[in-house]
Amino acid sequence: MNAPQVAVIGGGPAGLMAAEALAAGGVQVELFDAMPSVGRKFLLAGKGGLNLTHGEAFDTFLTRYGARSPQLAPLLARFDPGALRQWARGLGIATFVGSSGRVFPSDLKAAPLLRAWLQRLRAAGVVFHQRHRWLGWTDDGALRFATPAGERTWHADAVLLALGGASWARLGSDGAWLPWLAARGVDVAPLQPSNCGFDVGRPGQLPGWSAHLRERFAGAPVKPVALDFRAADGGGHFHRQGEFVVTASGIEGSLVYAVSALLRDEIAAQGEATITLDLLPDRSPDFVLAEAARPRGPRSLSTHLKSRLGIDGVKAALLHELLGKEEMHDAARLATALKALPLRLVAARPLEEAISTAGGVRFAALDERLMLTVLPGVFCAGEMLDWEAPTGGYLLNACLASGRAAGRGVLAWLDVQAAPGP
Repeated sequence: MNAPQVAVIGGGPAGLMAAEALAAGGVQVELFDAMPSVGRKFLLAGKGGLNLTHGEAFDTFLTRYGARSPQLAPLLARFDPGALRQWARGLGIATFVGSSGRVFPSDLKAAPLLRAWLQRLRAAGVVFHQRHRWLGWTDDGALRFATPAGERTWHADAVLLALGGASWARLGSDGAWLPWLAARGVDVAPLQPSNCGFDVGRPGQLPGWSAHLRERFAGAPVKPVALDFRAADGGGHFHRQGEFVVTASGIEGSLVYAVSALLRDEIAAQGEATITLDLLPDRSPDFVLAEAARPRGPRSLSTHLKSRLGIDGVKAALLHELLGKEEMHDAARLATALKALPLRLVAARPLEEAISTAGGVRFAALDERLMLTVLPGVFCAGEMLDWEAPTGGYLLNACLASGRAAGRGVLAWLDVQAAPGP
């Protein structure tokens, strides 16, 4: 009797991990991907050092998934950061925990891990079909693919979708699948940008920075800085020290990404979101006030701020951008702004610029095996599910964990289908 055949659609981390779980279960795995090679977003993520997961305590780790922590907890418990590091060791990749708690391969590179992984998958019998862009189903349930040689169909005993969200569309994740699943009755949430930048806005002016700040400081990092945000409805509060980058139209970077979900939702509800920036997070308010009020004699304000408080460059530019001349020359108001500079944000940057996306297949549409309840035999994993997390290894760990869980879910479902009837 031939082994069941499972089609995995999507060659990102979730799809590859699903293929690994399926191959270990003895089924024939056919993996389809729209791009000329698999793992392209994985390789891109590794350009600055592949962040695999995070080394913090597991209870804290789970909180990073916000409202979706309950749904992801059982998946992550079966493939937690420790299990992920052990899995990497099995591929010959040693890992280490950085000073920030983030976990990286010892050489910081993604390519060696991906090469070893693909070699193991091929050795396990996984067959790869590149340049196969999924188009949905035929009337008789076959999978449709656009290929360089024309449209092709494929029948499988089960299908596992790991199609990603809609960020970095040029690498294969374009979100085209969402209306196809919605048309078949799958409960889906609209895709939204996550881990994204934001455009600034000043009352009475067009969104964006002044020409001076944009031309002089776009691309400049702001550090150290603490960012504070409180949702208008009291539903969320964020405070953290770190750094971000000034862009041509606003701000982006790790500190902004960490609060992006709250900011995005606030803008959707209120039309804007106001954050406050502590430009001197290591100085007390009393110290800042004393230095701001210190007589400066013939020195300019800029020279005074630089010599007494270390405020120059982009931080000084932000003060001049956001405060009026009267505030700049009032020591008390200037000191207050240095510790809590308000910045109004009016829009998230577009989906295609985001690092990841929120929205997708709702967990209510899935059973405990990650199978779509309205489409028996079709499973989902990875970023196409409705969850989000900040950067720091959380995205990749959850993609891998969900891929592994979905692959095992397929195996469990196939066992039930093969069991003799009563």
